[in-house]
Amino acid sequence: MFQELKIPKLIRWIFSTGIIFLVLMTIFRLCVFFFFNRQGNHFSDIVPALLLGVRYDLKMICILLLLILLAGCFSFSNPFRTESGRKICLFIVSLAVFLLIFFYAVDFAHYSYLSQRLNASVLNYLSDAGISMNMVWQTYPVIWITLLLIAGTWFIRWLIVSAYKRIKRSGSLTSKKYTIISYVITFLLLALAIFGRIGQFPLRWSDAFALGSDYRANLALNPFQSFFSSLKFRHATYDIAKVEKAYPTLAPYFGLPASDSAALNFEKNPVQKTNRQASTPNVVVVICESFSAYKSSMWGNPLNTTPFFNDMTKKGIFFDHCFTPTYGTARGVWAVITGMPDVEIATTTSSRNPAAVNQHSIADDFTGYDKFYFLGGSASWANIRGLLINNIRGLHLYEQENYDAPKIDVWGISDKNLFLEANKVLKQQSKPFFAVIQTADNHRPYSIPDEDLKEFHKITVPQDSLKQFGFESNDEMNAFRYTDFGYRKFIEAASKEKYFDHTIFLFIGDHGIPGNAGNMFPNAWTEQRLSAEHVPMLVYSPALVSPKRISEYCSQVDVLPTLAGLCNMPYRNTSFGRDLLDSTYNHEKAFSFIYDPDLGYIGLVKGDFFYRRQLKTGKEEMVSVINNNPFVDNATNETEKNKMKSLADGIYETSKYLLFHNKKNHD
Repeated sequence: MFQELKIPKLIRWIFSTGIIFLVLMTIFRLCVFFFFNRQGNHFSDIVPALLLGVRYDLKMICILLLLILLAGCFSFSNPFRTESGRKICLFIVSLAVFLLIFFYAVDFAHYSYLSQRLNASVLNYLSDAGISMNMVWQTYPVIWITLLLIAGTWFIRWLIVSAYKRIKRSGSLTSKKYTIISYVITFLLLALAIFGRIGQFPLRWSDAFALGSDYRANLALNPFQSFFSSLKFRHATYDIAKVEKAYPTLAPYFGLPASDSAALNFEKNPVQKTNRQASTPNVVVVICESFSAYKSSMWGNPLNTTPFFNDMTKKGIFFDHCFTPTYGTARGVWAVITGMPDVEIATTTSSRNPAAVNQHSIADDFTGYDKFYFLGGSASWANIRGLLINNIRGLHLYEQENYDAPKIDVWGISDKNLFLEANKVLKQQSKPFFAVIQTADNHRPYSIPDEDLKEFHKITVPQDSLKQFGFESNDEMNAFRYTDFGYRKFIEAASKEKYFDHTIFLFIGDHGIPGNAGNMFPNAWTEQRLSAEHVPMLVYSPALVSPKRISEYCSQVDVLPTLAGLCNMPYRNTSFGRDLLDSTYNHEKAFSFIYDPDLGYIGLVKGDFFYRRQLKTGKEEMVSVINNNPFVDNATNETEKNKMKSLADGIYETSKYLLFHNKKNHD
């Protein structure tokens, strides 16, 4: 049939080889199900995982097939034109077969031991190669595994070589015209399979965790996907000695029992407050893109970019000394959802780490609530989907394709339409709900839909005024103003619905923007980049909370404990957040931890000072955050500096530890 369709021999062999590999990998996946099904799943339960697994397998297989296709584009390396080409391509295929069977053999042993697919952390055993090899020799039938590896490689290679010989004997070479057409079509098909989907983002490991359980996610993945996805994180680890040393330092700040220092118990179970809400109010968390404090109206910026939000702060509980633990949207979402700073290296984030996808979130402790997450684009960005779906039971995730509103740019639909689409869903709910809305418009390319320009009017400010008050361009400034327009349209729409008076809204920036804060703040905001982490945080619920402005240091990690406290919701607190409205808290202990992955420092804002230390050089700085006076190096201040150093080090080391020890209680 292929010959009648004038398909070149190379293309026929490529597809034949792909089918052999796909059948083999499907058999291996079924082996994982039949031999490691410890949860008692029925076959019907894992069909979605098997189908997703085929896409992961095709992704890996088509990388190999693409190499063969590229080799076939040259006469000297085309296996159907020259002997050297035959040898080159059969060597590539034979090596691929060997690696496939080897990876699966190691993967099965790894899964049997740890109930996890093979990942790059296995390379850490090479540091103690002698001990590791002895353990493997004493635990597994190494000789039998080696024989099966050799026999399996020979058999699969024989199937592929047989297909090659059969195709080589079949008819003459195809014309140049059909060859070019076939090559182009094949290239596009292989590229699509490698990308994994039709859309903006490729198929990623985190998509497996949208299946709802760790087991189904592991079943969908293959050892190549899990290994290479985790390769960059294999050195992401912690120093247990440093964590144990830090525990007594952290204990009084987080209400930890000092007696649990050896056990490293970071779990707190706060007592319900009788003076909080007696019923179960709804919760809406708005994570605001690039909501930098010094650019907004709440601190007196003369450009008055956020007048509506400024008015809201006078009707709610406004925290004006809130700092994000670090810079970047993915890190901000991580901190809000998990209650931990994201202290991964600059080139990546914790949300992208396959070993960190299992995290406990207080959002999951809102029992009896329907849970929603709305964003205008795709949750494939930064692998956020895996963090959300895998750790928040029953989460309803709304993305670009779930809305009627049109896409306006790379980030999906506009923030205004995102708010209105979310409102359409929330107003239909009959049960209490916990919802997160993540905005994106206040971000390059600073798109403002034409449909809003009749109501939202752009303004033009002279360049010197823009620079003076924190903006690089009129486009950036108007995008910042447009976010305020979106907040107004959301609150106006929500206030007309029944749920509004029984809902607590919390707005918080995902991060700030480094820049010139001018005379609005002390020099440290500009010179030490505190402007990159300083953001507004507002609890807004006119019917449920009394207005107040609080100037105590706080952070994104405090969002969920504070909301759980407001709702009088029992919860497990296994990380760093605290209930900011807990009257029993010693407010003199308030601080904000800061990690700058780009400049490589950790720091702490506490009391009158900002302390920071370079991780590589150890260089330290201590500056005032209340005025521009130089730091006075006296005994009192030196004592405070040492305390801040120990606390910053403790948070940093413990954050690396909790990345792997903050697991949820459900599968």
